Amino acid sequence: MSDQSPAAPCSPYDALLLLSFGGPEGPDDVVPFLENVTRGRGIPRERLKEVGQHYFLFDGVSPINAQNRELLDALRKDFADHGLDLPVYWGNRNWAPYLPDTLRRLTQDGHRRVLTLATSAYASYSGCRQYRENLADALAALEAEGLTPPRVDKLRHYFNHPGFVRPMVDATLAALAELPEGVREQAHLAFTTHSIPTAAADTSGPVAGHGDGGAYVAQHLDVARLIAEAVREETGVDHPWQLVYQSRSGAPHIPWLEPDICDHLESAHGAGVPGVVMVPIGFVSDHMEVKYDLDTEATAKAADLGLPVARAATVGADPRFAAAVRELVLERAATERGRSPERCALGALGPGHDLCPVGCCPARAPRPAAAGADSPYA
Repeated sequence: MSDQSPAAPCSPYDALLLLSFGGPEGPDDVVPFLENVTRGRGIPRERLKEVGQHYFLFDGVSPINAQNRELLDALRKDFADHGLDLPVYWGNRNWAPYLPDTLRRLTQDGHRRVLTLATSAYASYSGCRQYRENLADALAALEAEGLTPPRVDKLRHYFNHPGFVRPMVDATLAALAELPEGVREQAHLAFTTHSIPTAAADTSGPVAGHGDGGAYVAQHLDVARLIAEAVREETGVDHPWQLVYQSRSGAPHIPWLEPDICDHLESAHGAGVPGVVMVPIGFVSDHMEVKYDLDTEATAKAADLGLPVARAATVGADPRFAAAVRELVLERAATERGRSPERCALGALGPGHDLCPVGCCPARAPRPAAAGADSPYA
């Protein structure tokens, strides 16, 4: 293909796959969805009904699918506005549209080289490796059907791309402005992300960085520092901050990352902190963990304490994030063509790897994973 072709900037890629977690879209979907999420763990259906109560508070609808549709629209608009002829597909791990169905459609539409954008910005087993395992499972299913699956690559982690960080800075400033004027300057920032087992955190990222929270904690701390510094530069106020965790779901005897956001709010109140802004840097959109664990549970805890809180928005379908995805697509495509494009990243950690190395975010049990150095579908 000539570099003068309109499709050349994306070559050798001919499609982008938005890969997400998925969520129920009605009360009847909740338990089947949770059965998909917990597949293989033997959790009784009655227990899943209990676990699903926070979905029923929202009529059984997770916001994530609607938010992914908005992101799809934003990506397609940005690509069209910049002359990129790259179709965008969407598949989920745990609910319709299911990943295998989307990959089958991609294959039947004639696509042979596919880039994947996962709606998880950081390194971890559940945020990266598990997506890659699901990709490998889906590709194996296509082969079993007699189809020749496309080659699938994954965009690098984008937690420190300006198109992810800057919208979070603006959201933090907007949330600070929501606090009562008398507590605003002394407010603390609580940067929140999904808690994971400490063992999973310690082995996140490449092997050389394993231990003491691994890449998962290091990447979140770097983003939190970037946002706090930007807020200080724009307001002249140095707000104290801490990385805290939410949405723990594991067995009580297994250590998970702490402190929990509700425990942190209680400690902050006890220390005389006049207000807190919760900044969900660990999430791409305002899905259920944000709407329930922060907007419902943590906000209720703060109300009980009499502690003013505000919650910053996630990046969602912000046009700057869509533009960042376009830049990452063009960067990866140029790299695949043997060029050395500028790799945009803020903070101390620099741009991440394109290809997950062997031993990166290792699986709980050995399973094939696509889009990495150990992929059976290279």
